[in-house]
Amino acid sequence: MSEPASPAPEQQRPATPRVFLVVVDETEEMRNALRYACRRAQHTNGRVALLHVIEPAEFQHWLGVERVMEEEARAEAEQRMQTLAAEVFAQTGTMPAVHIREGKRADELVALLQEEPSISLLVLATASGSSNPGPLVTFLLGNLGRRIRIPVTLVPGELSIEEIDALT
Repeated sequence: MSEPASPAPEQQRPATPRVFLVVVDETEEMRNALRYACRRAQHTNGRVALLHVIEPAEFQHWLGVERVMEEEARAEAEQRMQTLAAEVFAQTGTMPAVHIREGKRADELVALLQEEPSISLLVLATASGSSNPGPLVTFLLGNLGRRIRIPVTLVPGELSIEEIDALT
């Protein structure tokens, strides 16, 4: 008796969902990156991840005041991430992975990408109405291939929701 043929290698292992990472900040352009990531995740059965980096406080005269400022920044970041996570869920039907870190944004982004092999694509929006694409985009373009080993999608900050939806 012959044994049944074994499944093809791609059928043996479950497909890992693509994870689209969006760096959260206060810019309007970030909403374009978030919309793009949600639409791509929805169409590819992927997942969205959110990174919010709390930059170090520059006020260092009194340690107690600095701690209060850090606690307030952390509470604001957590509230913002809850709101965005609800938006992601409404758009994709899945909860995003949420990462809140403290430090310099570029350094923490690189560290997260090196620590989380599940992240498969970084989605950023370029600054609208400016010749400079933004500090994070500029940093990343200079470090692609050296410290960052995943594709980066740049979403123009000037795109409308309708244009993003048509692209995705």
